Amino acid sequence: MLELRIKKWTRIKQLWKTYIMTKKILILSGSPKKDGNTAALVDWFAEGARSKGARVEIVCTAFLKYKSTGCTSCRVCQKLDKYECAINDEAKPVLAKMARVNVIVMATPLYFFGASAQLKLVFDRMFSLYKWDNKAGTMETPLKGKTLVLMASAFEDVGLDALSKPFVLTAKYTGMKFASLLVPNAGVSGDIRNKPGIRKKAMALGKKVA
Repeated sequence: MLELRIKKWTRIKQLWKTYIMTKKILILSGSPKKDGNTAALVDWFAEGARSKGARVEIVCTAFLKYKSTGCTSCRVCQKLDKYECAINDEAKPVLAKMARVNVIVMATPLYFFGASAQLKLVFDRMFSLYKWDNKAGTMETPLKGKTLVLMASAFEDVGLDALSKPFVLTAKYTGMKFASLLVPNAGVSGDIRNKPGIRKKAMALGKKVA
C-alpha cells in the first residue's frame, strides 16, 4: 500500500515537473479573416511549437466581445493589487493569460503601415500589465523576461518596418526577448500559402521559441 502511494506521488511530481517545464505560448491573431495570410502564419507557427511539446493557445482578437474600443485610460488598473484590466469583457482573461505564459505572439496583417485595429484593441490594454510609480520613477511588470514574437505580412514590400517598431520598442522597454517573422509581397488573402519557404520559416520560429 505504501509502495503504491510512493509510486503515485512520484508520478504526480513527474507530471508537475513536465507541466512546469513545458513552454506556454499565447498567440493573438489580429486578422478579421479566418483563412487569410495571418491565419496561415499562425497555424504554421503553432505546428512548429507543438512539435516541440509547447502548449499553444490561439486567440482571434477580431472575434472577442468588447465593452470598449481599446484602453479607455481609466487608470483603475494602476490602483489594483493584481495585474489586470478593470474592464470586464472577453479581453480581460486574455490579458491575464499574458502574465502567465512564457511566450506572447502577436500576428497581424499590415493595415495602413501599422498593425490591425483588431490586434490593437488588446495590445493597448496591455497597459494594465504594468505598474508605474511616477514619483519613484519605477515600473514593474510580470512580462519582464518573457518572449514577444511578431508575425506580420504585407501585400507588397512597404510598411513592415513601421509596423514592427511599436513591438520592438515594447519588448525593449519591458525587458522581453524579441523575435519576428515579417513577410513582404505576401499577396492578397490566402496567397501566402503558395509562397515558397514561408511555411518552413514560420514552423522554424515556432520550434525556436518553444
